[in-house]
Parts: sequence; C-alpha cells; structure tokens
Amino acid sequence: MSTFSRLVRFLVKDGRIYYGDAILALGITDIAKATQARVIEGNIFGKHDVTHQIAEFPLLLAPLAREDIKTIRCLGLNYTQHAKESQMPLPKYPILFYKPVTALIGPLDIIPVRAPAQQVEELDYECVLVAIIGKEASDIPESKALDYVLGYAVGNDVSHREWQLKRGGGQWALGKSFDGWAQFSPGIVSSTIIKDPQALRIGSKLNGKTVQDSSTRGMIFGVAKTISFLSQGTTLLPGDILLTGT
Repeated sequence: MSTFSRLVRFLVKDGRIYYGDAILALGITDIAKATQARVIEGNIFGKHDVTHQIAEFPLLLAPLAREDIKTIRCLGLNYTQHAKESQMPLPKYPILFYKPVTALIGPLDIIPVRAPAQQVEELDYECVLVAIIGKEASDIPESKALDYVLGYAVGNDVSHREWQLKRGGGQWALGKSFDGWAQFSPGIVSSTIIKDPQALRIGSKLNGKTVQDSSTRGMIFGVAKTISFLSQGTTLLPGDILLTGT
C-alpha cells in the first residue's frame, strides 16, 4: 500500500475520470506539466493505493471532485502586507468567510464573470495557499494541527470589491462566491513533502506580468494556528478546503 505524492484528477481519452499520482520528469516540479499519472484506487481520504497502472491524459481537472469536497472556508486579510496596502488594522482573530462548492473550477477552466459582477469594474485576483483537511479534526492544539492536513495546493480567490465591500451588507461572501470564483491548482502536494507551509514562495501573474510575489511567512495566522482555531467547537471534516488568504 502506497500513498500519493502529488495528487491529480484527470480526464482520459475514453471519457473516464481518475485520481492519480502525477509523474514528473527529472527536475520538473510544476504539476501542470504532467501528462501521466499512476492511477489511484481507493479512498484518497482513507485507504488508497497508488497502483502501477500508468495513464496518459490530455486534461487536468480540479484536483478534488465536487462530491469529495465538504466546505470551502476562506480567510480574509491574512497577510501583514495586504493589511497595510488596504490601510486596515491587523485582525485579532481570523476573518472567515465561505465559498459554495459551485465556486470551484479547475486550473484550465475559464473564470466566468456573471452578470451582476459586470455592473462595475471591480474584479480582482488573490493568489492563495490552499490546505486540504485529510481527517476529522476537533478541538486540536496548534502543535498537532498540521497532522490533519492531506496536502497543499494553490488557488485564486476571485473577488469583486464592489460586491465584497459595498453590496454585501457587511459580509464578504457575496463578492467572492459567484460560480467559478475558486480556481484550484492542477494538483495537491502531499503534506509528507511540504513539511513547513510557512516556508513557501507564492505569487501570481496577470497577462505575463508578475502582480503578486510574496512568501507564506507573511501570514498573520499561519496554517497550523488557523486549523487549530477553526477546529475549536467546530469539527473539520476530510475534504474541507481552506483558502488561507492573500
């Protein structure tokens, strides 16, 4: 029995969809460049096996199927630099909002801009580190929190500032929860590979231009602290997704 290193979900030529462990050429770390994977059998949140069956695929999908996702929790204003740019005080507690599962799309999907979001030109991008909960977590201490992480990915917390800050009645979710506004990276890197989620470079490009370039060390509430905080009195489930802010 072996577990995955870089989880992908893909469509093969006959129309079937599989989970797999991405096969990368020597020296390549970008999962998006994978064209082959070892097929995974079993429950990715429980007993599963990375088989010797190799599948080729033309298309990578969102790394988790909608039916395997429980909730999409998101943090706002979780980087010191972002708070300063926004001229807002550092939060004392994590600012939490949710996105519906209908917001989730794959790495190559076109981000839809729905009619309400076209009324005012306030569309924005937010590159975020994504943590995926791998087992049930309740009232866990910060020192044990990372033990509950299945793996990590990157995402785009697509936002509309007008709907977020002015039309949401004080709640951010309306400006961040339109269909397709939680774009998810091509794969999930196992927590056995990423030991320290606070030591990662993170950034984004828009039309080839770098518009975000930072480090996860700049988080106000790190991944472990956030998971521990959210698990107090509320049980986190396998398949819960956490977008950790920008």
